[in-house]
Amino acid sequence: MGQSTSKPPPSSTQHVFASESPVRFSQELVDALQASPETDSTRSKDLELHIQTRVASELTRLEAEQSRALRDLEEKISSTPDTTTESSNSQSTTTPDQSQSSGGHDLMGKKEGDKKRDLGRESVLKEIEMLRRKLGERRISDEVDGDKGVKKAKEEVVQCLRVNDRRPLDCWREVEAFKREVGRLERGFIERVVR
Repeated sequence: MGQSTSKPPPSSTQHVFASESPVRFSQELVDALQASPETDSTRSKDLELHIQTRVASELTRLEAEQSRALRDLEEKISSTPDTTTESSNSQSTTTPDQSQSSGGHDLMGKKEGDKKRDLGRESVLKEIEMLRRKLGERRISDEVDGDKGVKKAKEEVVQCLRVNDRRPLDCWREVEAFKREVGRLERGFIERVVR
């Protein structure tokens, strides 16, 4: 036990197949193979060149498709009628000042794309202002600052942290009191919203 190896000796890794009939190739095939200028490297180069040309043609086709789609979208955008009458009215009120300062050129002298871009810019700016006003109306921080319990707990946390600036973990009681006050305020807010 243990004296013999489980792997066969390395000399037996070579396999030899013997056929019952001799393999013969025609002389024409042998001559054609010997006369052929192709080698493995030339065949691989030809294959690589073929692959590169196919990839290049596919890339140009995709690029043409994308540029066509972009052109169609630009035409569609430029052909859509303006629905923002406010922005065109506000622009017409500002253009006389601009036209006088620019030496007599008026809005008609601009390209159609420039007009669309200016109208789009103004409408975006108006939407941003409208959203800012809505967010300003929703300010909750005034409610938080107005609550005396939260304000007192916040001041106690700040005071404790100033006193224990080297040991902030000593202020855990004040932090817990602040968390309770904020939780109370949140519950009240949720109740008002749900009703």
